[in-house]
Amino acid sequence: MIDFRYHLVSLIAVFLAVALGIVIGTTQLNGPVLSNLQTQVKALQTDKRTLETNTRTLQSEIDSSDSFDQAVGPALVHGSLTGSRVLLVVADDGVPQQSIDGITSLVGKAGGTVTGAIRLQPAYSDPATAASLQSYVTGPGLPPVSLPQVSDTGKLVGSLLAQVLLLPGKTGRATPSAGDVSSVLAGLSALKVLQQDTPSVTPADYAVVLTTGVQTGADVDARVTALTDLVTALDGAGSGTVVAGDQASTAGTGLVGAIRAVPALSAAVSTVDNAGSPAGWISAVLALGPEAKGTSGKYGTGPDTQPVPPVAATP
Repeated sequence: MIDFRYHLVSLIAVFLAVALGIVIGTTQLNGPVLSNLQTQVKALQTDKRTLETNTRTLQSEIDSSDSFDQAVGPALVHGSLTGSRVLLVVADDGVPQQSIDGITSLVGKAGGTVTGAIRLQPAYSDPATAASLQSYVTGPGLPPVSLPQVSDTGKLVGSLLAQVLLLPGKTGRATPSAGDVSSVLAGLSALKVLQQDTPSVTPADYAVVLTTGVQTGADVDARVTALTDLVTALDGAGSGTVVAGDQASTAGTGLVGAIRAVPALSAAVSTVDNAGSPAGWISAVLALGPEAKGTSGKYGTGPDTQPVPPVAATP
């Protein structure tokens, strides 16, 4: 009979054979496998160094381009806004202060003046605030404005703001007074839908609306509509409006993207999609003048855009 010791010896022999096979196999394969892995690691290290070098080169080129744009910007915009007044509307808190300062400076170099800046709060486009805004806009104590005969809160508020913040141009309506401006801004500030970013705000010929990114949340469509209603009102009330944002804002729920998606609105309002750079600041300022003549465009780096608006010769 086969006893237990026979089974034990057989099992030990099997395990020894397996162990010996593993040792022999790894001994034979270790060399080629290790060599292959080392080759791959060296290749990855080389690729990494190449990418780092390319990144530094590209960043250097971007910095050089920005420096060049900053240097030539004043010359390019010189005289394009002589005597004109420009209002800045900051549509969200993501807009860099550098962009606000850059456009403000170039407006001055172009011969114009920034008459003030207001900043919209998230509540401005929030449907939850529609009732309180509707009550304010349709209530007593407003300046003598002519609001559209609609019940849409975004259109009503946009029209009110546009009529007190922009000069009438060729529209034939009354010129807003300083009291009209301060009254409306105080009322809307009390509702926490906007704030005044500069010590004073006076009526302007043009508006530049600065934005970044996209609208989000369950009410995203309503929020986008409220902002486009404001842009439409600003453009119709004054000499023209430019909306300047970043690449992210060209998406469907971004303000630049929403304007470009509607042919009629895109034909009326100029848009810039690289407003985080000096080139974008130049485009935003240069686009204002043609707006007064009914000429709008899409400027920046995105598809179907021009790098910058045409530069008119100035004396």
